[in-house]
Amino acid sequence: MDLGFSMPDILSNIRILDLLDIGIVAFIIYRIILLIKGTRAVQMLLGLAVILLVYVASRVGDLHTLNWFLSNFLSSIILVIVVIFQNDIRRALMHVGRNPFFAGLTYLEETVVLDELVQACIALGQKRVGALIVIERETGLKDVLVTGTAIDARITSEMIQAIFMPASPIHDGALVVQQGRLTQAGCFLPLSQNLDISKYLGTRHRAAIGLTELLDAVAIVVSEETGKISVVVNGGITRDLEASDLRKVLGRLLEPRTRKVKKKGKG
Repeated sequence: MDLGFSMPDILSNIRILDLLDIGIVAFIIYRIILLIKGTRAVQMLLGLAVILLVYVASRVGDLHTLNWFLSNFLSSIILVIVVIFQNDIRRALMHVGRNPFFAGLTYLEETVVLDELVQACIALGQKRVGALIVIERETGLKDVLVTGTAIDARITSEMIQAIFMPASPIHDGALVVQQGRLTQAGCFLPLSQNLDISKYLGTRHRAAIGLTELLDAVAIVVSEETGKISVVVNGGITRDLEASDLRKVLGRLLEPRTRKVKKKGKG
């Protein structure tokens, strides 16, 4: 069947700016998917998709009352999205100002930092000493951490263990790591309001989940009751990590240059 145009005609009318436009939109959609992956936002989006399908069905089936109701709801969809996804939108906007965790560190220093963090967590777990360590990534923690004691120390296993020992005056609360340094201790974090969290998780775990629901930080939790180590990111928790698994998880989440160099070497 002759449609009056051919593929070469279509391709000849595509401009460089059109391809750039499509590429930018595709990139934005890709980043949004990465941002909400593994969060409650996915479930909310599925719920909105179901409502949209019901709306289309109500129009096709001439269900006037249902169609009127959904039409009024969808007319305010932008406001609804802003309210529902306010934390995710806030995190996405703050990603614009990037703040790499390993900024200014050398290849060797990056490896040492990860090793010291892992050693400290393993030692605390063996001693059944509870701990909560928050590692800043791209989004700054200044707006959330309004309490705590300012410190400026190199990351060592001994220092981290000393801070969380029960006799320490700053053991209660979170220890903050920023750009490869220990910067604050005894910080209190917002608790998660998620009702789906296991009742067996304590205050430290809920605080770690609550903070990472708001920001892109990584939280390490050492359970005082069991000595088990968990890593929390984007509101999701990975529990019962051994030393080697903890090292791999932190290496992947913090994306040090050591990994990037290895990736390029393999390619």
